[in-house]
Amino acid sequence: MATVDLNDVRKVYAGGVEAVKGVSIAIPDKQLCVLVGPSGCGKSTLLRMIAGLETISSGTVAIDGKIVNAVGPTERDIAMVFQNYALYPHMTVYDNMAYGLRNRGTPKAEVDSRVRSTAKVLELSGLLDRRPRELSGGQRQRVAMGRAIVRNPKVFLFDEPLSNLDAKLRGQMRVEIKSLQRRLGVTSVYVTHDQLEAMTLADMLVVMNAGLVEQIGAPLDIYEKPASTFVASFIGAPPMNLLSLSTESSANELEGKLLGLAPPGGQAAMLGFRPEDAELVADAEDRSGALMLSATVEAVEPVGAETFLHCSAAGNRIVIRVGGRTAAKPGDKLRITATAEKLHWFDRGGRRLDSTSPSS
Repeated sequence: MATVDLNDVRKVYAGGVEAVKGVSIAIPDKQLCVLVGPSGCGKSTLLRMIAGLETISSGTVAIDGKIVNAVGPTERDIAMVFQNYALYPHMTVYDNMAYGLRNRGTPKAEVDSRVRSTAKVLELSGLLDRRPRELSGGQRQRVAMGRAIVRNPKVFLFDEPLSNLDAKLRGQMRVEIKSLQRRLGVTSVYVTHDQLEAMTLADMLVVMNAGLVEQIGAPLDIYEKPASTFVASFIGAPPMNLLSLSTESSANELEGKLLGLAPPGGQAAMLGFRPEDAELVADAEDRSGALMLSATVEAVEPVGAETFLHCSAAGNRIVIRVGGRTAAKPGDKLRITATAEKLHWFDRGGRRLDSTSPSS
């Protein structure tokens, strides 16, 4: 298969607008790398530069060790799956899947073998004579994937392929894509703005913001140790609670609740904790070496197996996750704690401070 290496890749449009600002990523062979970030962060532009659909202003893109900046899309040996499927409406499923192979002059028998074997893997065998308008959204997406798979490319590129599907179908297709990619062992780059999709699919997660890479790593490593307040607030549903430690009165109230905790070097401007890492305790209880907060419930959000409590605390909005049902209701006063090892500290630039230490 292939590796994909980006070295200081930049994209500057006419007028000086810099969409990608020096991105370097090394994607190992057979890995599924997910580029995630908000709209306009440069992730789709980066994918199009890998595909050769967008020119590179500076830096290099290498596929399988070969720099491909000057190589056209059709010569890069990649296959791309688009958000809108890009199927030919007048062709059958079989012909849509066979089209690329026929254009390459692949022998008829080999075309037939590849199309039918791929259709079997994707459970499309009974649909080969249908046209796209006769298919559901999930079936069309599988045909688009099948068209890519039959080419047996070095690299798969996915540009938000599930965004047009409903929530249930997106969940099913995530499982199918992950399973299929593992079986085929093809290096893949997948773009999405959906952090849940990113977390569940990725072997390697790249979080982007404003044309830059904020953090690269395994999904759970990024979740557990976000490198910045941006990553902390973007990865996770609900996102991490972030509490200001400025000199404002609300922050002074918060600092009074730290009960023996001190940030590394005493330089933190922001403290964070995940909704699931907080615990409700009795009013009179104080725990040394732990964050203690008084909070007021503003909204209760039951979602089945768990409930989210949206609260105000020391001038901040926070969310607490509790298991199952709860008797809490808007207006209730709560006492919340989070232990030292569950806290995250960030400096004034929003960058992570390495560890939590108890004050002496």
